Amino acid sequence: MNVWFNIAAFQMGWFACVLGGARGLPWAGTAVAVGVVAIHLYQAPRPKYETLLILFAAAIGFAVDTLLIRGDWLAFSHGMIVPDAAPHWMVALWMIFATTLNVSLNWLKKRRLLAVGFGAIGGPLAYYAGAKLGAVTLLDTATALVAVGIAWAAAMPVLLWVAARYNGTLHPRQMPEVSCV
Repeated sequence: MNVWFNIAAFQMGWFACVLGGARGLPWAGTAVAVGVVAIHLYQAPRPKYETLLILFAAAIGFAVDTLLIRGDWLAFSHGMIVPDAAPHWMVALWMIFATTLNVSLNWLKKRRLLAVGFGAIGGPLAYYAGAKLGAVTLLDTATALVAVGIAWAAAMPVLLWVAARYNGTLHPRQMPEVSCV
């Protein structure tokens, strides 16, 4: 799978979701994200495994962002289907992020400490950028960014571990043997 296409598709999806959330058009961003995921799955040699990874990331993202909302660190204006829960476009962001784990972020899988740092820094930077674009409100900026950093520092290694187990971007003959021990 093409790394540069993966990066570009993720960025396009990120901006669509964030700007859609900021401008009161959350379904537009979610629709673009669905397109990004569909193209990713179409290109994947083993789409079933990538689908499992993407659904796992959606569940983690829904849980993380809902906890951040209920902890009074974040607030969203658009896209909530369930009150006080993560908006659908944020869950869509987690899903398109999952499309990068076995492609453009594949190099991070064997670097667990770096993955924690990547989450601890990258997560808050993304949410801060989203806040600057008007998609999310950081209720107490410093505290919210620390909470996001902790959440993403914990989520990144878990997501990468799941990505290694459910790598649908490899042909079956390329899959490493997984030991149960």
